[in-house]
Amino acid sequence: MSAIANIAKIPELRRRILFTLGMLAVYRVGIFVTTPGVNRNVLKQVMQSQSGGFLGMFNLFSGGALEQMSIFALNIMPYVSASIILSLMTVVVKPLEELRKEGEAGQRKINQYTRYGTVLLSIVQGMGIAFWLEGLNGDTSSGLGAAFGDVVAEPGWGFRFMTVLSLTTGTAFLMWLGEQITERGIGNGISLIIFAGIVANLPDALVLTFQQVRMGQIQPTGLLIIAFIAVLVTAVICFFERAQRRIPINYAKRMIGRKQFGGQQSHLPLRVNMAGVIPPIFTSSLLMFPMTLANLGIPGMSTINNWLSPVGPNQWIYLTVFAVMTIFFCFFYTSVTFQPVDVAENLKKQSAVIPQVRPGKATADYIDRVLTRITVAGAIYIAVVCTVPTLLQSAYSVPFYLGGTSLMIVVGVALDTAQQIESHLITRHYEGLTGSKGPRIRGRRA
Repeated sequence: MSAIANIAKIPELRRRILFTLGMLAVYRVGIFVTTPGVNRNVLKQVMQSQSGGFLGMFNLFSGGALEQMSIFALNIMPYVSASIILSLMTVVVKPLEELRKEGEAGQRKINQYTRYGTVLLSIVQGMGIAFWLEGLNGDTSSGLGAAFGDVVAEPGWGFRFMTVLSLTTGTAFLMWLGEQITERGIGNGISLIIFAGIVANLPDALVLTFQQVRMGQIQPTGLLIIAFIAVLVTAVICFFERAQRRIPINYAKRMIGRKQFGGQQSHLPLRVNMAGVIPPIFTSSLLMFPMTLANLGIPGMSTINNWLSPVGPNQWIYLTVFAVMTIFFCFFYTSVTFQPVDVAENLKKQSAVIPQVRPGKATADYIDRVLTRITVAGAIYIAVVCTVPTLLQSAYSVPFYLGGTSLMIVVGVALDTAQQIESHLITRHYEGLTGSKGPRIRGRRA
């Protein structure tokens, strides 16, 4: 409670938190703005009948916007996909690699290319959703059209154009919203938007779970097992997200005038999970892409989409691909965001050395070797956390929102945001959320 009271004492932090909450409120209000020409009630019934597959996953990350056919139905996923593509291209394409090395100016250009890619992907995915919605009209193969009625009142190119325009505009607005939260609010805006969508649907998932218990679909023993696994997974996530490998560093003594500087000892913290929640988000976004291509009628995509179903007999294929891709993105994202060569060069400039390791290339190789080892542990941890609860969900018919990926994102984003709030508090000499205290000044707290 004292930490919460301290937040109110810092005007800048209070302003940032209120701004973040306000932007997330705007996002949640926009969820209920429906795309023109769609019968929302019929689509909601269709979504409830197919909640276990990729549609349920898509609806999860969109915060329920897909079943409302909101202008935010694509959510921020096109931006995530564009970021993946640009990150891969910075390794392969020489001009983009040079841009990345230019620092802040180059990063601004890469961000601009990411925005262009987001708009392009939104157009493609929006067209795929438009064809999918029209295909639900009179869908005799699954009986959806006969059972629920027509989803689209007036199919045709007019509806397709309006759908693409609405969804692309909604995604562009969310992209801007996320950037504003990152710059003027607290936490990572893109991750917080996904976080808000998942959290908003958790109460409904819990209510549905207890209804299944009352109806006998889930036994009380099974519910206790589910609760125990959820608490255990949350504890594991908290442990690994805070776990660090601290490399000791010694600063050389220097004489400047008559004063001696340096000679201190410190450490270089390397997080076990350096990539955070980005790998499962990247993987989920890419695994949704075949569904979009299948809706556009591209040959072979429907077969691939059926193979990668998160439920049913092909679930093991989906889980295997998900785990492998998650491990890959853990290594890839870490290698892109953390450069041991640059770290070694900075240590050399600061006259800092790692004990028993020579400066320069030897230091870079040592940091890279340590980083690779801890990334192996972090990648395995993410793959297990995101796949094992999915098997539990399948065995006990748990609502999709309680899957491992959603827990990973919710806990990871919450810890990251809390850490940023604590940094603001400690920097201004207040007690943080975990009880950590800022430095004392002249023997007393400022």
